[in-house]
Amino acid sequence: MAGSKIMKEPRLVGSIIEEMLQGWHRNTELAVDLKTIMRSDRRMQTGKEYQGVLRRDSDTDIEDFRCRDAHYTFIETVRQSAEKRNPHVFDGKFITVTRRDDGSLRPNFRPLKVDKDFSVYRYALGVFNELMCALEDLIEK
Repeated sequence: MAGSKIMKEPRLVGSIIEEMLQGWHRNTELAVDLKTIMRSDRRMQTGKEYQGVLRRDSDTDIEDFRCRDAHYTFIETVRQSAEKRNPHVFDGKFITVTRRDDGSLRPNFRPLKVDKDFSVYRYALGVFNELMCALEDLIEK
């Protein structure tokens, strides 16, 4: 036990260490209880990075050391598959059409390129023709 600068009475070592860490490393926890829920490995591998969510579940005060012994849970998240989420079902010069997860169709405009040869009439006609072509092939009669 060591004395405090403010109070001349003895203090527990845990409280002194906690006070020191507050000034040096504010985000440092002295002791934690960590539960892991892994998807890719049975146990965490040394040096390997994992994608996931770290959640603080609870705090516990230990009287002997007067420091927090927090409980955390780390849940590894599943990596996204290589499959596109909303694949293109029509890919034209003016528009694309994607099918959403719920089966609905969504037309999307490609970026508009306005230059000296741009014609609003030709652009609108091109969009109309591609939309008609896409919908005729995609929508069952």
